[in-house]
Amino acid sequence: MRILNLSILIAAPQERVFDLSRSIDLHQDSTHGTDEKAVAGVTAGLIGLGQEVTWEARHFGIKQRLTSKITQFDRPNHFQDVMQRGAFKHLIHDHTFKEADGKTQLLDRFEFSAPLGPLGLLAEWLFLARYLQRFLEQRNQTVKRIAESDEWKKYLS
Repeated sequence: MRILNLSILIAAPQERVFDLSRSIDLHQDSTHGTDEKAVAGVTAGLIGLGQEVTWEARHFGIKQRLTSKITQFDRPNHFQDVMQRGAFKHLIHDHTFKEADGKTQLLDRFEFSAPLGPLGLLAEWLFLARYLQRFLEQRNQTVKRIAESDEWKKYLS
């Protein structure tokens, strides 16, 4: 099992950053290179407590599906999504939002385990953790760019 912890400071209100972080449309727009598409469950707009989304994407040249469910939801402070089905042995992603001097600190805690026992553990250490870290950093930079501009209005009406 690996745990990735990320933090980014965003010059935007906490409620805006929270809602952008649960936007299906923004997520699809932020995942260049993997062509992530929501194909089942909530496929557009904002996802909320108890709802699921199934993502289809290409990672490492392989088309994959991952279904995630929002299992905790405390707007605008925290939400958690947990993998229900997919390539990982387990995956839990906590999104926490804190107000900091008129800005929002976005904290990600991404806990995962690869399948395949010792082989999966080796993959986690050799490349998978770095790959996922970059993927999450890219997504958070997109949330920051959109939240700090007028572009957020495209995703939140």
